[in-house]
Amino acid sequence: MIFYIILFLVILQRLTEVSIAKRNEKWMLSQGAYEVGASHYPYMVTMHISFFLFLIVEVITNNTGLSPLFPLLFFLFVIVQVLRIWCIRSLGTFWNTKILILPNAEVVKKGPYTFMRHPNYAIVCLEILLLPLMFQAYFTAFCFTLLNMTILSVRIPIEEKALRDATNYNHVFQKKISES
Repeated sequence: MIFYIILFLVILQRLTEVSIAKRNEKWMLSQGAYEVGASHYPYMVTMHISFFLFLIVEVITNNTGLSPLFPLLFFLFVIVQVLRIWCIRSLGTFWNTKILILPNAEVVKKGPYTFMRHPNYAIVCLEILLLPLMFQAYFTAFCFTLLNMTILSVRIPIEEKALRDATNYNHVFQKKISES
């Protein structure tokens, strides 16, 4: 039962985020933004939807119950959700599931973006790992962690190049870029 409650809440959160992203996309496009990396976006969406489907199937078919580490994993997952909301709020109208670039915009350097370049991607990586581990869905955790890393290995360089070319990204993250 706890699996279905958490799953419902996470899916509800994702649908809310899609609504926020659509609203932000509309605003950014009205300001002159353009999309980059559109060719990989359908793969990313498919991967995220498949993640939930595989998670459901694995949890139902394995019927292994909660992880012995469930309290710790759940606590970490809740912390990650708080960080996710912090990322979304910090980016405000610039937050999106697509890579939308607004030429000459000032890059956001507040909230978690003060400390690292892509905190939202790090959070998604943790979610894709933690959620299945809470329910002993090890296959889903392993496979989708690898798939997500593969997609991010394409997405992040495209996003960074576009930001470097059209915004003050280099200036804002020069120190963080050299540290990476």
